[in-house]
Amino acid sequence: MRKEQNVKGWNEIKTNDSWAIFKIMGEFVSGYEKLSKIGPCVSIFGSARTKPDHKYYKLTEQVATRIVEHGYGVITGGGPGIMEAGNKGAHIAGGTSVGLNIELPFEQHDNPYIDADKSLDFDYFFVRKVMFVKYSQGFVVMPGGFGTLDELFEAMTLIQTNKIEKFPIILVGSDFWGGLMDWVKSTLLEEKNISPKDLDLIHVVDTADEVISILDSFYKESGLSPNF
Repeated sequence: MRKEQNVKGWNEIKTNDSWAIFKIMGEFVSGYEKLSKIGPCVSIFGSARTKPDHKYYKLTEQVATRIVEHGYGVITGGGPGIMEAGNKGAHIAGGTSVGLNIELPFEQHDNPYIDADKSLDFDYFFVRKVMFVKYSQGFVVMPGGFGTLDELFEAMTLIQTNKIEKFPIILVGSDFWGGLMDWVKSTLLEEKNISPKDLDLIHVVDTADEVISILDSFYKESGLSPNF
């Protein structure tokens, strides 16, 4: 009897997995249709827990405003904290402000600075991350937690393995990122687990001016066009 119940339960799981494919396809189709119209954008990542009075929240606002002033829109994860600051800076500057929201048991809720027609909701992290990579001209990574690190290292891996075109990855906050980059160079690089060229597109900066200088220089020197 128990064996029959186990078989029945396993068959139900397989059926549910099969139907989930259609939901996943729907998220991809909706994302592609909306984001293909936004124009060149830069993604800003960082902690959802950063408060509006924190120096990195204020710096993110400045960075986002400067990004818009230089002809790019801003994409964030759509939630509070650093994400809110990024959308706020873009909104204040009158630029494109995109939010790729994810349903979570805590922390995540839409912030009020996303353009009404550019707020997307996702159930699947992997679909959401595809959108970040496909429709971004660069990643600006503010201090954050596991989710921020996940997005950072996924982008680095995809570039390293030539699965996506190269674009600048800018870590903002040398006090925060310095230890990680020291470890990457002294351990990963020293052990030859990565190559020196793997770090060529990673920059550690502290100001909005530096962020803009790197973005503008990259696209001017490479002669690249938007990636969609």
